[in-house]
Amino acid sequence: MRQFTAVVNPTAGGSTAAATLLHLARLLREAGAGLETEYSHSLAHAQDIARRAGERGRIVLAVGGDGIAGGIGGALSGTGTVLGLVPAGRGNDFARALNLPSDPAALAALLLHAEPRPVDTIEVESAVHDRTVVLGSVYAGVDAVANRHANHARLLRGAASYYAGGLRAVTTWRTADYRVTVDGEDHTHRGYTVVAANSPYYGSGRLIAPGARVDDGLLDVVMIREAPRRLFFALMNELKTGGHVHRPEVRVLRGRELRIEATRPVYYGADGEVEATLPVTVRVRPGDLPVLY
Repeated sequence: MRQFTAVVNPTAGGSTAAATLLHLARLLREAGAGLETEYSHSLAHAQDIARRAGERGRIVLAVGGDGIAGGIGGALSGTGTVLGLVPAGRGNDFARALNLPSDPAALAALLLHAEPRPVDTIEVESAVHDRTVVLGSVYAGVDAVANRHANHARLLRGAASYYAGGLRAVTTWRTADYRVTVDGEDHTHRGYTVVAANSPYYGSGRLIAPGARVDDGLLDVVMIREAPRRLFFALMNELKTGGHVHRPEVRVLRGRELRIEATRPVYYGADGEVEATLPVTVRVRPGDLPVLY
């Protein structure tokens, strides 16, 4: 029977991660599985716990949102350790990309019986972060600013925090001039953002890259160029369906390696974590992480 180590972000989703795990843990143990629970006090601590559990041959469960999923998934990338996700955060976008069930019984059955399948990960390199690995996407521009506002929101949760953060970010955004290099080919871009997507979703369910796949060995590069603010708000609304990619203001490229630079300081984020500015280089690591889904 499978042996799990659950790594819990106790502050995820307004401190609901621990509660989410309780019901699931009972179902796993009733089925005969072994389960350890570890509470992290930082992302680095969560990654340490995950690595040590993987070295003991255990399946690691990341309990929380995209931050802990991406952090733990990145730490385990290339190690052969199997990852399971227990979505309990504000965004849960990588879990959404994997179409994980929200019902605890269905999720428990999947964790107990599904065979691991390889997914791609994203290597992120910058002057601030020598090398980190994440799962979902790297985004540089107004969306990173919006995510930063959402991370600091005290009263709003989930999609509401991202929407409010987006409104605040767009109203204060100054258009940026980018140089985007995809697999060695340079592209100039003036606009709102550049997104390197492994997962189709970001920002709590927004379908930023409808064509992105977690197992195709490629990143979808979505660039939204300069446009009147009223049009950008229309684009934001179309992120619910992915319809924005049909607009002339949106360009989509695909590649394995991407470098994003800008002529002024521009924040970039990765899987919900936003604490650095461009430039940044990202590379896909094909099939580098076995995941239960």
